[in-house]
Amino acid sequence: MANVLKKECFILPEGIIYLDGNSLGPMPVDVPARVAGVMNEEWAQMLIRGWNKAGWMAMPGDVGTAVGRLIGAPAGSVVMGDTLSIKVYQALASAVKMRPDRRVILSDTGNFPSDLYMAEGLVGLLGQGYTLRTVAPEDVAGAIGDDIAVVMLTEVDYRTGRMHDMKAITEMAHASGAVMLWDLAHSAGALPVDLTAANCEFAVGCTYKYLNGGPGAPAFIYVRPDLVDTVEPALAGWLGHRAPFDFDLNYKAGRGIDRMRVGTPPVLQMAALQEAMKLWEDVDMADLRAASIALQEQFIQEIEAQVPQLILASPRDPHQRGSQVSFRFEHGYAAMQAVIDRGVIGDFRAPDIMRFGFTPLYLDAGDVTAAVTIIADVMNGNLWDDDAYKVRNAVT
Repeated sequence: MANVLKKECFILPEGIIYLDGNSLGPMPVDVPARVAGVMNEEWAQMLIRGWNKAGWMAMPGDVGTAVGRLIGAPAGSVVMGDTLSIKVYQALASAVKMRPDRRVILSDTGNFPSDLYMAEGLVGLLGQGYTLRTVAPEDVAGAIGDDIAVVMLTEVDYRTGRMHDMKAITEMAHASGAVMLWDLAHSAGALPVDLTAANCEFAVGCTYKYLNGGPGAPAFIYVRPDLVDTVEPALAGWLGHRAPFDFDLNYKAGRGIDRMRVGTPPVLQMAALQEAMKLWEDVDMADLRAASIALQEQFIQEIEAQVPQLILASPRDPHQRGSQVSFRFEHGYAAMQAVIDRGVIGDFRAPDIMRFGFTPLYLDAGDVTAAVTIIADVMNGNLWDDDAYKVRNAVT
C-alpha cells in the first residue's frame, strides 16, 4: 500500500484533530492563492472577458472530467454546477421520463432527507399516480419489482456509513426494467467507485466533503455516455441549450453532457474546487481505501477498549461501510460538543449518532490515538454533562 498522506497540502488549525471531512473537507493550501488570482487577475482585470480569456465557461466540463477520474466515469460524462439537491431533482426527473409506463420511485429510509424531499416534490408536481416508496436499506433488493420506474439510492448511508452494493443493485434494477440513480455524496473521494462497471444511468454527488471544494462547492452529475444525447433535461436552463448565445426563445438540448448544465456556474467556487482536485492527480483510490480502513479499524478498536458506553452504529465489516465510523450514545449531541470543545471535531446526527470521518490525505494513526484519548476523557469523566453542551446549534 502506497502512502497517500498529504498533510502538508492542507490548512489544519493547530490543536485540532479534524474528523469531519465527511461533512466539510479542510482547505487545501493552494486554494486561497488560486481564488485570489481569479478575483484579482481575472475578474478585476478581464471583467466579462474572463468568460472567454480565462476559460470560465469551460470550467464545469473541465472540473467534471477531473471528478470523473475518481468515480470511474469517462471524460465528457460528468459536468459540474448547481447544488446536489438540484442535481438529484434533475437526474430523477430525467430518469422518470425514461419509463413513462411506470409510476414508482424506490428509495430507502437511510437516504439523505434532501434526496427524498426532491423526490416528494417531483411526485407532487407530476401527479398522475406517481409515488415515492421507501423501504429499510436492507430491504431494497427485495423491493425492486416490475412497477419501479427509478431506483434512487445513496451508496453510503450518511448516518452509519453502511454501503450498498452498487453493481449488484444496479443489475437488479436493470433486470426489472428500472433506471438506476446513485448519489455519491459520501463516496466520491472516499472510496473506489466505477460507474462504468456499475452501468448505472445516472449518478450525482457533492464536492465539499472528501473532495475539499469548500462550503457550497458545486455538485456534479453523470449520465451514461450511450444515453446522454437522448436524455431529456427536466431543468432546461440556458447553459444547457445547444447554442445559449443565440438566445432562442425555445429550448434545444445541448450536445452530450452539456445538456445537463442549467445556470451560470459559480466561478470563484469552481476555481477553488479545480485547485483542490489537483491533489488527486497522483492518488490511487485503492491505496486511499486501504489507508481509510486501517484508520477506521484502529479507531473502533481503541474506542471500544477505552469507551465501552459508545455503541458501534456502523457495520462491523469495514468492507460494508464507507469512510466514516458512527457510534450511538443517548446524549450524543452534548458529548460531541464537549469533544469538539477539546479539539476533536466530529459531528452529530439525530437522534443519537456521534459521527467521525476518516480521510487519509491528512489523518494518520497518531491523530487517531490522540483523538481517542480526548474522547475517552470526555466520556469517562462525564465532561459532556454540562448545560452549555446541551444547547443545540443551528448546524449539528
